Amino acid sequence: MSAPIVLVRLFVGGIPVEIYSHSAAADSSLPVNALFLLHGRTESTKSVVDIAKSILIANYGPAGAHKKRDLIDHRNHGTRLVDALRNQRWDQDPAKNNAQHAVDMYTIQTGTAHDVTFLIDHIPSCLYPSGEREILEWGIAGFSLGGHSTWIALAREPRIQLAIPIAGCPDYTKLISQRAEDSRVPFAPPYYPSQLKAYVDAYDPASFPFRAKDASNPFLGKRILVLAGGKDTVVPYIAGKEFVEALEVGAGVKKVVVEENAVHESTPTMVQEAALFVSEWLTS
Repeated sequence: MSAPIVLVRLFVGGIPVEIYSHSAAADSSLPVNALFLLHGRTESTKSVVDIAKSILIANYGPAGAHKKRDLIDHRNHGTRLVDALRNQRWDQDPAKNNAQHAVDMYTIQTGTAHDVTFLIDHIPSCLYPSGEREILEWGIAGFSLGGHSTWIALAREPRIQLAIPIAGCPDYTKLISQRAEDSRVPFAPPYYPSQLKAYVDAYDPASFPFRAKDASNPFLGKRILVLAGGKDTVVPYIAGKEFVEALEVGAGVKKVVVEENAVHESTPTMVQEAALFVSEWLTS
């Protein structure tokens, strides 16, 4: 019996994209729901392949050959790696220390969010050049660094209807200021440049009117599943808790699952929750 999961590799404007789908979807004319899946810091697409396959298999059914998972490496990661040290954080060991950690992490997050918008524009032409199928809706999920990028993409890209940040934080100021304190680094220039502060204050998800009940709120009507570990010390849930609890989605869906004993990880329970949430999206 052939494997149920099919992998297609694309190069879209120079960005390598791995697209996973169910084998029965190959000849289908059904419209497509596409979900981006983003990996964590210092990792690559290899680290989230099993999650992609689990979500696909859990959601496959007789009428469901229209789900695809799009995997891309973050900037400066995996196939796009330029300088491994720039993916590291502040460290007392000079050999491991990345003094520009705050800048590097945020530019990778926002850069990848830009990449997602670019890929939404152009994947359909590359995947279905003769108009064989239509991509109906877009979603995004990610772990750790990928979770941060998920929040940013959701805030900025109106075509994204579903988001599943796993161990991700929507409030960069709270996350990075706590990390600076833990690392015994001043939360000030040159470690946190004034230009970066101005950008984050203006464009971070926490800077949007996320409490509003009108069109000024980019999260209104979206489906959002927040997954976190109660014992995560790398991306503590507390850093984004105020945002998440106050977040207004209107007629959308907001679900929060904090796994009490989980650390900085994507657990089987989290993957199961993600698969169920995707299923609800596909049948809504």
